[in-house]
Amino acid sequence: MKLLAWALRLHPRLPHRGLPAGRPPAWECLGPRSSAGLWPRGWASVRAFGSKTGPSASGRIMRPDDANVAGNVHGGTILKMIEEAGVIISTRHCNSQNGERCVAVLARVERTDFLSPMCIGEVAHVSAEITYTSKHSVEVQVHVMSENILTGTKKLTNKATLWYVPLSLKNVDKVLEVPPVVYSRQEQEEEGRRRYEAQKLERLETKWRNGDIVQPGLNPEPNTVSYSQSSLIHLVGPSDCTLHGFVHGDSSSDNTGLGVASSGNTAGTQEDLLAPGVTMKLMDEVAGIVAARHCKTNIVTASVDAINFHDKIRKGCVITISGRMTFTSNKSMEIEVLVDADPVVDNTQRRYRAASAFFTYVSLSQDGRSLPVPQLVPETEDEKKRFEEGKGRYLQMKAKRQGQVEPQP
Repeated sequence: MKLLAWALRLHPRLPHRGLPAGRPPAWECLGPRSSAGLWPRGWASVRAFGSKTGPSASGRIMRPDDANVAGNVHGGTILKMIEEAGVIISTRHCNSQNGERCVAVLARVERTDFLSPMCIGEVAHVSAEITYTSKHSVEVQVHVMSENILTGTKKLTNKATLWYVPLSLKNVDKVLEVPPVVYSRQEQEEEGRRRYEAQKLERLETKWRNGDIVQPGLNPEPNTVSYSQSSLIHLVGPSDCTLHGFVHGDSSSDNTGLGVASSGNTAGTQEDLLAPGVTMKLMDEVAGIVAARHCKTNIVTASVDAINFHDKIRKGCVITISGRMTFTSNKSMEIEVLVDADPVVDNTQRRYRAASAFFTYVSLSQDGRSLPVPQLVPETEDEKKRFEEGKGRYLQMKAKRQGQVEPQP
């Protein structure tokens, strides 16, 4: 109750918006009650197409340390909850049949839109379902809803698609087969296969950027790339690692289409590796610093382009998370975030690119209205090239939202 009272003092007008158009009332989304007569935590999504595990749901209240100074919950906090829900349902499914035990590890997160800000004192309900399986990968779709527990109103805040692969508990390099799911309609399997092939091609397009690094600038001018770019250096400790000692796959090519390869060696041992949810939270934190430095106002995450995990990050590595502004529109900022790992205790391996993504932020006034963003001033040829690439992504997404095939000039 003290937390609720504190949240109300900070936010006298917590959001009271209802569900999106076409969404059934909140009580119809909760599904059947348990044997104890209680509603489960979180709203139940549609069933997982014949998976024995069924949908996974969880929820928790948002606290002050989950949010920024304005009371808006960090996008990284939401991303971490999304990944945790995904790894639970995918690991359950991959172990639903007799055979070698495994843990599902994150390989890719598709574009994630933050549809509405979440505030301190609200409850986040996260639900996940399996929507497609290939021979070596699992597609999980996650929905996040926020609940104002004083009024009972709920709103959809996030939708995300994640891809996992099952790795053996005995050997981090061994990829296991995924149990199939039963689709209620043939079209569901065909649509899932198209999504699988599309993300496979998009992952290949990110590999050419793996050698690109963020260089510091001397005496940068305001609104330039160098002025706002930021880096965070973090030593991976035991508390950052997954319970099973695994994270995402490496960048070697294989038939999963997700950059995770099997070495054929079955004599390996369990390793302590950085949890992907921790990685995404740190990436969002750096992107937020870049955005705040650029516009000097309250900022919130609007969307995250595909997050690709290129290689494993082991305990004891020093990771550098670097962010730089690539493009600005009138009211949005695109920030590229790169994660590099330095295995300081291993002289046989050099620094390498572990993950990469593009984050989009918007600037908000004190009453939550969007503000104009200072226009980025690219200086070098590389910065101008990245600006044009960012502009292309912006126009493509704008056209997609408007239901157009190609952006109009």
